[in-house]
Amino acid sequence: MTRRELAAARITDPALRAAYARCRQLNARHGRTYFLATRLLPVERRTAVHALYGFARWADDIVDDLDRRLTPAERDRLLLELEGDLARGLRTGGGEEPVVRAVADTAERYAIDPALFCDFLVSMRSDLSVTDYPTYAELRTYMHGSAAVIGLQMLPVLGTVVPREEAAPHAAALGVAFQLTNFLRDVGEDLDRGRVYLPAD
Repeated sequence: MTRRELAAARITDPALRAAYARCRQLNARHGRTYFLATRLLPVERRTAVHALYGFARWADDIVDDLDRRLTPAERDRLLLELEGDLARGLRTGGGEEPVVRAVADTAERYAIDPALFCDFLVSMRSDLSVTDYPTYAELRTYMHGSAAVIGLQMLPVLGTVVPREEAAPHAAALGVAFQLTNFLRDVGEDLDRGRVYLPAD
């Protein structure tokens, strides 16, 4: 199936094909229901969705460090390295990490605003030090980078029947709705990590 998706998306470079395949593996392993949902998309768009998921998963795994092998300083360093790799990748179309190569290519193919990736990484970085949110307004600021931008990244990939700028607020709101649902589902898991995403007010 991977070859069919890559061919439909006109991805021919072997290194880039391998990078997209890596993102697809991450999606299949970690986002099972999300991965199954991608099977409903037109075949030529699936690789882009895998790339966006793969990059977000990679950053999230650095921050969460589920094996608890890394110190906060080491996680911060890895996130900084990822940010630098992404900045270079978005400029040049390359990247050290396969997930960066794939997402940089996707960003170029679909004209995704690079600022959306920067905003995402700002929220990821805040997870290294922020453990709770006193107000819903503060949580919304976090969710802009952790969720609204995901909806905005997906928008050009999925396509719209209206101009992109008209659809954008709805795509962002959908990303936030998914995030809030995840917060409610994962209260116990987040507590185990020392985080509370339900605003204190």
